[in-house]
Amino acid sequence: MDPSRRAPAVKMEPPGPISKRRRTDSGELEAGESPLDPVEVPNPQPPAPPSPPSDEGGGGGGGGGDGVDYISGLPDTILGEIIALLSTRDAARVQTLASRWRHIWRAAPLNLDGGELPDADEALAGAVSRILADHPGPGLRFCIPSHLVVNHPATVDAWLRSPALDGLQELDFSWSRFEWSRREPPPSTFRFAATLREATFCQLDLPDATVDALHFPRLTHLALRHSSMSKRSLHTMISSSTCPVLECLLLEDCYGCRRLRVTSNSLRSIAVSAQCHAGKPRLKEVILVNAPSLERFLYISINEAINVSVIIAPKLETLGCLDDELDSSRLVFGTTVLQGFLVVSLTTVVRSVKILALKSLYIKLDTIIDLMKCFPCLEKLYIKSCVSGQEMNRWRRKHKDFIKCSDIRLKTIVLEQYQGIRSQVNFASFFLLNARELELMTLEVESEDYNEEFFAEQHRMLQMEKKASKGARLHFTANGCQRFLMHVDHIRDLSITDPFECRC
Repeated sequence: MDPSRRAPAVKMEPPGPISKRRRTDSGELEAGESPLDPVEVPNPQPPAPPSPPSDEGGGGGGGGGDGVDYISGLPDTILGEIIALLSTRDAARVQTLASRWRHIWRAAPLNLDGGELPDADEALAGAVSRILADHPGPGLRFCIPSHLVVNHPATVDAWLRSPALDGLQELDFSWSRFEWSRREPPPSTFRFAATLREATFCQLDLPDATVDALHFPRLTHLALRHSSMSKRSLHTMISSSTCPVLECLLLEDCYGCRRLRVTSNSLRSIAVSAQCHAGKPRLKEVILVNAPSLERFLYISINEAINVSVIIAPKLETLGCLDDELDSSRLVFGTTVLQGFLVVSLTTVVRSVKILALKSLYIKLDTIIDLMKCFPCLEKLYIKSCVSGQEMNRWRRKHKDFIKCSDIRLKTIVLEQYQGIRSQVNFASFFLLNARELELMTLEVESEDYNEEFFAEQHRMLQMEKKASKGARLHFTANGCQRFLMHVDHIRDLSITDPFECRC
């Protein structure tokens, strides 16, 4: 390999003493090996001509039950695509499958995820440096903990300059641990602007001069987490001139901008988070001025009110998770106004919203019916409640006019923390006995209630034999299985059509 293409050596202050352990085949450490020991990466090998499938067993590459190695006969380009989808460790170990694979790792685009490497800073730095030195590029994905960017910017800058990352498509400074400190990005951070498709920037200060010079012609997914920038810079960052094809935007606990005005023809998903921090200006208002392609607007990990005004967003289908504890939050669709869960003004119904997620201290049927009047085309309703409250949710006389005149289009209802108490039974039975298009009601129950006896009792109490929809099913899940989207693990999560749907 050309020495000029090797990544520069980097050194970091050594961490504290580390007990030596030995790593097993599963990746765990046993006594006798230190995580500072080198991480296995394939040795450079000259390209080998394709080998035809062998009729003899022992190919070691996988295939049919007769021992024939079909995989090793595939073209290098296909094998390279397979390796690029593997984890960092697995991709570096493919040489053990068969000799046919030994040179493929270096020919495949580099997928380097620091989260799969040793945790100690010095060990991680050594592993990353060796991989970058042994791989000729191009780069596919480069993910490292954000605290390294903050605490060791020179080291990270050297990595980013490596030829192994040329043409990088995904750059991820992922959240690693709680720290107040932030710093400006290393100088070489944006050398991949022309090729990046996904970017996560965490714990960074992004000054105006830096943002003004940026242009991401291919960027579709952008996450800004625990970072700081001015109002002008944030608007510049998400503008069509800077990110003309941006589809997904995550703003998590960012500072410096109180009001965000969104004008974008390409954005399909927006997720915002606001946590209260004294003395730090944070996002308080989002105005969707013109977002003709927007399909999802999500609130995540919010403990402070955010006001949202929708001017133009005709395709907005997914909304949540709204929280009635933040009753100072306002959601405005034209002249229709919601204050928390309370419909303050209903002059025009919102027919585009089909998926709604709510978090409430207790289930209150009156509130849900008011929201259904506001969003008459709802198809999926997710409700997370903590206690039952004093509301008994009686409805047979109280809401008979609504039942008679309204078309309930709900197909899916999910209730978390269901205990089978009277108020919850009344709430659930309202939909089972009146929603003619209902397909599935999912009830999340405590582990002690997850048994056939409890299920049978609820079928009886909910009067399933009288259900309005012949195809309606009652499904029970154990506590903790049905998870609401209260955080986003990765910016790609914003591409999911229904981010609240259980995927366990």
